[in-house]
Parts: sequence; C-alpha cells; structure tokens
Amino acid sequence: MTKDQEFEGLRPLLFSIAYRMLGSVSEAEDAVQDTWLRYAETTTEPKSVKAFLSTTITRISIDVLRSARVRREAYTGTWFPEPLLEDPYQDPERSAELADSVSVAALVLLERLSPLERAVFVLREVFAFGYPQVAEAVERSESAVRQLAVRARRHMDAGRPRFEASREEQEELAARFFAALREGEVEGLRKLLAADVQMVGDGGGKAPALSRVLTGPDSVSKMLGAGFSWVFHIDITCEPQEINGQPGAIFRDRDGKVLNVVILDVADGGIQAVRAISNPDKLRHLGEVADAWALDREVKQLRRDAAHSQKPVEQP
Repeated sequence: MTKDQEFEGLRPLLFSIAYRMLGSVSEAEDAVQDTWLRYAETTTEPKSVKAFLSTTITRISIDVLRSARVRREAYTGTWFPEPLLEDPYQDPERSAELADSVSVAALVLLERLSPLERAVFVLREVFAFGYPQVAEAVERSESAVRQLAVRARRHMDAGRPRFEASREEQEELAARFFAALREGEVEGLRKLLAADVQMVGDGGGKAPALSRVLTGPDSVSKMLGAGFSWVFHIDITCEPQEINGQPGAIFRDRDGKVLNVVILDVADGGIQAVRAISNPDKLRHLGEVADAWALDREVKQLRRDAAHSQKPVEQP
C-alpha cells in the first residue's frame, strides 16, 4: 500500500480528531493537509501509521488551538463552532461518543478546557486511544495524562443535560418547531420550549445576530415568531438538516445562497437552546453565502411599509 493510500484511508479519522480539537471545518482541513505534508516528507516508515498520523495531527491542532484561543477571546459576540453536516469518521463501537462529542453543546464545553485537556479528552474519551499513545501525542507522562483526563471529564460531565432525548423525540420536536416557525405560530413555538430555554446568535460582527442571550419561552417564542414571519415574506427557504448530529436547518435566500444555520438542543422533553450561526466565515464551506445585511435591510423596509399602510388616513 502506498503512502497516499494509507493516508486516504485514515483521512476521516484525522479530520474528525482535528474538528473536535478546533471546532472549525476549515482549520481541521488545513491541519489534515499539514499532517499529510509531514508524513510525505518522512524518510523512515513508522511502526504504526495510524499512531504517527494521529500524534502528528494532535500536535498540529494543539498549536493551532493555542493561537485560536487568543483570537476567540477578542471575538465579537458569542462564539460557536463552524457547522458540520456530516462527520466522515464512523465507528459502530464508538457511535454514542462520536455523536455526543460533535454536538455544538459539547464543542462549546470543550472550549472551556485547556488545549492539553481538550486533546486528552478527544483522544481518550471520544476515540478510545490508549493512555501510552495519548501520552506520546501530547508529550506528557501517562500519570499526567490520567490527571488531565479526570479534570476534562469532570468539566464535561458538569455541563451535560441530565436527561437526553432520543433521536425520535429530537426529530419530532424539531419538525414541529420548524413548522411553527414557518407559520409564525408564537404559541405553538412557546409550547415546545423548555422553561430555561436560551436563544443565542453568532454573527461575529459580520452579519446580523442577537446582541444578547434571550432566556425563557415567552421571550424566545416572541422573537422567533416576530423575526422569522417577516423573513419568509422575502422568499427565504428553510431546509431541515442534521447539523453536528443535532436537529437543525439551513436557511437560504431566494437565490439559494446560505443565510444562516439554526441548531436545536433537545433534552428533558423540550428545546433547551436555539443557536443561530450567521457569521459568513463559518458558512462558506456550505456553499455561496448570502448578503445578510442586504436581506436585513429588505426585511426592515418591508416592516416599515406594512406599518405605514396600517396607519389611519387623516381626514382633510
């Protein structure tokens, strides 16, 4: 088997490690490419190609993450990972861990870990690498890696919902949510939302987004009903789609360009969070991106025209 063939066979695993480390499709793809370049330049055959490549991409990702954390601290508004439509790596024996670790909620929790804790958690808890290999990848002793793993698990477990929803329940609630959203049914939306639901937007200062976190079913349902009822008047389409292993949808303009994505956290029998990503830099891998500012102006003009038409006519 040639180097190319060996690498291509492991590419899905390498991308999946890097994406969970970085929360970015573009950065993960760059890390995979850098890993290939280093592998292509090696003059000696490693004992285990999988171990060599996994170690290489982990170290590259740690370096990228350290610099990325500085940028994210200065990020405008709330930071969310780049949406992932399909995880290329599949392992039936690790399906639950893989699905959970790629969710937006899990990736946001991973942001709270140090780069080393994150690497250890991803390699050990998600992909079940042995402690010796994890220790080699992060260049720490096995005892240090075990301590890092304990701290990482503690942080991750503290942020997870107590009662998770089945796939059937998630799909059913999501279908009802997006149907009510299209119709602008505020009461229908409110009934689907958990008591402590949050709605959060990530525009990165480059697209319209919520300036604050909305909390509670009343506030969230009113915002959704009022905002999206007007959006659909300008031929925005809603495509239900699994995103990061969660129910969600891609919104497109009348020309089919990507406007934003909405991802739902479903647990404990209700929708716990509505997350909207509209930063164009995080959407380009999904296709051509719409001009969100122009669409926002169009919606505002439509609302002004509607309000003006409803004003009573003054008698002469």
